[in-house]
Amino acid sequence: MIKAGIAGLFYIYIMQLFKTKLKKFSSSELWHYHITIPETIAHVFIEGKNSRVLCSLNGLEPFQCAIMKGGGSFYFINLNKEIRKKTQIVEGTELLVKLEKDGSEYGLPFPEEFMEVLLQDPESKEWFDALTAGKKRNLLYIVNKVKSTEIRIRKSIIIADHLKLYKGKIDFKALNLAFKDRQDI
Repeated sequence: MIKAGIAGLFYIYIMQLFKTKLKKFSSSELWHYHITIPETIAHVFIEGKNSRVLCSLNGLEPFQCAIMKGGGSFYFINLNKEIRKKTQIVEGTELLVKLEKDGSEYGLPFPEEFMEVLLQDPESKEWFDALTAGKKRNLLYIVNKVKSTEIRIRKSIIIADHLKLYKGKIDFKALNLAFKDRQDI
């Protein structure tokens, strides 16, 4: 199926369905639970460095993620505690997986509060725009994970100030300290 995209560009809509099980890495300290993606399906979605997809498990609401490459021809998607809790799955659960190409600009929703802060502060927006895609997603994730609008605004302001202070570099340790200094966050 062909769909219209931004600015009249067209793209081919790709969707893949397959079954797999929730597994746990036995030797990784960084990653824990994951689903394995068949190599032939992974190659459909990976374009250069872009491996962002929308993943739906058992017909539930899709979430944005990336197909990761392990050793050899092993591909997987990490499933964090929040996703496992939301979908109520445990290790060994068989899952119907639906993957679609993520056509969003950032690979995560862009919080309105953060966008407004950047629009009001052109210097921090320039620094944000110069970041790598992964660092942008890190900052979007930090703001998105907060439910309170007021706290999202405060975090957005702290991030904007951090970008200016560090001239577009992100020192996550310093950023976390800045969040902690503001006891109301």
